[in-house]
Amino acid sequence: MPPAPFSRQLRIRFSHSDPAGIVYYPNYFDMFNGLVEDWFSDDLGIDYAKQILVNRLGLPTVHAACDFFIPSRMGDSLTMTLLLRDVGRSSLKLAIHGHVGREERLRADLVIVLISLDSNKSTPIPETLRRRFVDYKAAHAGWTVESATA
Repeated sequence: MPPAPFSRQLRIRFSHSDPAGIVYYPNYFDMFNGLVEDWFSDDLGIDYAKQILVNRLGLPTVHAACDFFIPSRMGDSLTMTLLLRDVGRSSLKLAIHGHVGREERLRADLVIVLISLDSNKSTPIPETLRRRFVDYKAAHAGWTVESATA
């Protein structure tokens, strides 16, 4: 069984919810972005803020899709797990699984692109970063929600 990929447990709060107490779906996209920032800084050792503020490299999401299977409600403790599906010239294809134990609540597919904030054009991923991405992808290949800790 492959090692567990980067995950964060999130408590679903009142501010995430609609009047029925179910997560209002746009809030998930904010959670996804926070997960990506934490993955860069806490797992890969890449200072996300420095990439933007000092190195002038942006990481915008250029594609986002999400399937919702089971609603999450205020008070739930939802785990968000990030898998790296592909490393392109300047892009990363990510899959984010939202789950409670082995029960998958949602799955998102994101594409983020490395851009120069000076030109607003895509730029190749530097080799030092590429190596970290490739290693992460290989280390967690084959992980599934079913293999998550209950």
